[in-house]
Amino acid sequence: MKDEKKVATVRVAEAMPRDVGRGIARLDKKIMDELKINPGDVIELEGSSRTVAIAWPGYPEDYGTGIVRIDGFIRRNAGVSLDDAVNIRKVNAKNADRIILAPTEPLRLMGAEDYIKGMLLGRAVTRGDTIPVSIMGRRLNLVVVNVFPVADAVIINQDTNISISERPAAELKAIPKVTYEDIGGLKDVIQKIREMVELPMRHPEIFRRLGIEPPKGVLLYGPPGTGKTLLAKAVANESGANFISISGPEIMSKFYGESEKRLREIFEEAERDAPSIIFIDEIDAIAPKREEVTGEVERRVVSQLLTLMDGLKGRGRVVVIGATNRPNAIDPALRRPGRFDREIEFPVPDRDARREILEIHTRGVPLDDDVDLDKLADITHGFVGADLAALVREAAMRAVRRIMPKIKWEEETIPAEILNELKVTMN
Repeated sequence: MKDEKKVATVRVAEAMPRDVGRGIARLDKKIMDELKINPGDVIELEGSSRTVAIAWPGYPEDYGTGIVRIDGFIRRNAGVSLDDAVNIRKVNAKNADRIILAPTEPLRLMGAEDYIKGMLLGRAVTRGDTIPVSIMGRRLNLVVVNVFPVADAVIINQDTNISISERPAAELKAIPKVTYEDIGGLKDVIQKIREMVELPMRHPEIFRRLGIEPPKGVLLYGPPGTGKTLLAKAVANESGANFISISGPEIMSKFYGESEKRLREIFEEAERDAPSIIFIDEIDAIAPKREEVTGEVERRVVSQLLTLMDGLKGRGRVVVIGATNRPNAIDPALRRPGRFDREIEFPVPDRDARREILEIHTRGVPLDDDVDLDKLADITHGFVGADLAALVREAAMRAVRRIMPKIKWEEETIPAEILNELKVTMN
């Protein structure tokens, strides 16, 4: 990848939902012209590591901004995060004769090679890349173990021989399970939480220069299923932080001192493995208003949580995110400055947000021509993200029921030609 071609340094931005998982990079058209990159050319993206992608022109509003829009998998492969600088250059790619892929978990599918090749046609890859594919609505991560001919970049075509390694690749911690592109209809919320959580973790010098303490705690509140837990996971993935998730009811113990001990151990682990995000779901279960509870356990746990948050060290290296459906049920002492001093509301999605969420949940789902996402967005008033995910799941299960008579239960794997008949319809 070290040919002497022009290099440009651009800023990484979030991919649009329709581009996620396609292996493309939407590049500012002005930069494309400067580097003499044409649509469909293969480019190298270099951060702390290297990867390749197919270049496509950025959206009209991106002209002159000096950004490249890439999804979470390309960002991980290039070793960059949102708003990082990445070096871009045009590279000469060869047609792939053979590619060896290793799934990150066991794959049971007859004719998997042809099925996966059909999904990856035209894609540019390099050794070491992690690429996502969707099988029956389930995302599977594949690691590129080797490419032939040996080259900086190869393109998968109809003549490429795909080999699936029998031994799954070890599940890599760095593979993003949830990225910002997996969350729909919450652009303003994402921006706020990035400023409060991700920025202090990645650039603590900003707060040192200002002489202020970054937020120690952020409280997320809104109806169930609006994406509070999902966004907390995405922030941890995008910022490279250790993610510790606990549920409020789980922490409570009838044994004296057990709940407080668990909390102390969690905070000690977070500080030891910083940067860390401690996510407390249903925080109202462990931190109710003390004047309204009769049990001694709840009072002690609230006091312990207050003490632990006051004792957090390291200027933004450990952040506590609490989630609740009932913000007014939480002890007021937790909502004072220096504790959960930032609060973010998660609204019920409007029509446009529902359309975006549906587009995300149907990504990789084989939709029939009669599926109208705009109509679905119109008629699902009051649905939250979890409801829309359940809707897509149920539609997918109906598609499975239609092919069930063709499945031979005695066989361990399902032939790829039967899987190709799977179509999700409006009925």
